Amino acid sequence: MIPNQRDRFSLPSEVAYLNCAYTAPLMKTAEAAGRRALAQKAAPWELTAAHFFETIRENRRLFARIIASAAEDVALIPSVSYGVALAARNLPVAAGQKIVVLQDQFPSNVYTWRRRALETGAVLSTVDRPGDGDWTTALLDVIDRDCAIAALPHCHWTDGTLIDLAAVGARCREVGAALVVDGTQSLGAMPFAVADIQPDFLITTAHKWLLGPYSFGFCYIAPRWQENGVPLEENWLNREGSEDFARLVDYRDAYQPGALRFDCGEASNFILAPVAAQALRQILDWKVVNIAATLKIRTEAIAVQARDAGFETAPAAFRAPHLIGLRLTTPPPDDLPARLSAAGVYVSVRGSAIRVAPHLYNTQEDIDRLFQALQVSLWTPASAG
Repeated sequence: MIPNQRDRFSLPSEVAYLNCAYTAPLMKTAEAAGRRALAQKAAPWELTAAHFFETIRENRRLFARIIASAAEDVALIPSVSYGVALAARNLPVAAGQKIVVLQDQFPSNVYTWRRRALETGAVLSTVDRPGDGDWTTALLDVIDRDCAIAALPHCHWTDGTLIDLAAVGARCREVGAALVVDGTQSLGAMPFAVADIQPDFLITTAHKWLLGPYSFGFCYIAPRWQENGVPLEENWLNREGSEDFARLVDYRDAYQPGALRFDCGEASNFILAPVAAQALRQILDWKVVNIAATLKIRTEAIAVQARDAGFETAPAAFRAPHLIGLRLTTPPPDDLPARLSAAGVYVSVRGSAIRVAPHLYNTQEDIDRLFQALQVSLWTPASAG
């Protein structure tokens, strides 16, 4: 159990921010790193050629430790949609084959596959939400010899219902399908080891559970897709010999080794990279397994209070440790987030679920405030004030 870490964040005492799945607050150390980065950019004569590569190497190395992979298997990307486009460009799919996604999956991991299906004659196969919350069994029933790609999250972004990616990965290998994982709503809050899951592509943005900046992310690419892989961009950084600025006019066909060929343009990102690195260092210091265990205690407490208040939640066996959806028999009102924010409580409504996403900065008092605000917002008659 990690002690409460609220003092590491600039969160006012009157704010109950239970919305890390929306975007995380920056830690004070990350804020400071961003200020230093801005000051450095104000004095560009102090930027050397080495700066362009040190920032990339450091973030690549740190993220690789989060997922227990080799650093050279990680590319730097600006968004999940960029990483999904990389996967779609490099994974084979033929007419009549299936690309498997979940019902209500996050759109950045759907739109590209819709287009790919149209281009190739493949079939976009959407797995319906299971009534009992068991996505894994539903997926194992669908991933067969006709499946080319399974493009999935580790947990559903609307309510935290869980997928056993080790079992799904094993099935994909058994039938010859590729596994593309959007880890945006899990990496940094749920343990993940590449050797256990064996994804073909693993994609994430940094601004949620990795506690980093917006427009900064990572993409693991399995070694089998690297040597002949095609990047989305042809930029100077992803070419061999790019460290020698004086010889950039000597155009080269050879790419940087490993997944480095897939790095986006301007991956050095002098402003965002130091912020991301500071956040990754702290997560590694806490250890993801400890973060997950601590947040599981929070979400279990939320589940108990939710049931007492008349909400439904997924069974504990099918819930991620850090993210939980609360449901009523009818969908929540559209203005519920606004009603709650007026009381200083911040959560999201996604689909039919009130999505509650605590982190190490939250307290039991925050949870109590949430349910008090829900009571007022959902069940107190307007005439009662």
